[in-house]
Amino acid sequence: MALGSGNYNKGLEVPKAHPALDNMKYEIAAELNLPVYQGSEDYWGDLPARDCGRVGGQMVKRMIAMAQDQMINQ
Repeated sequence: MALGSGNYNKGLEVPKAHPALDNMKYEIAAELNLPVYQGSEDYWGDLPARDCGRVGGQMVKRMIAMAQDQMINQ
């Protein structure tokens, strides 16, 4: 099987979560002082991959913390 021809879902598990994830992304970008703003059509081509990766890494950390908090509070 060729690389990239796997059969997996590229969409969100919960489609209604998209606006919340988008807000989180731009909130973190602002905290990291990155020059991207909501409504910029998601073009981040002027940023180095390192900075984009920092945003994604912080998103993952926050989502894990949120899931852990939710599990504890159930």
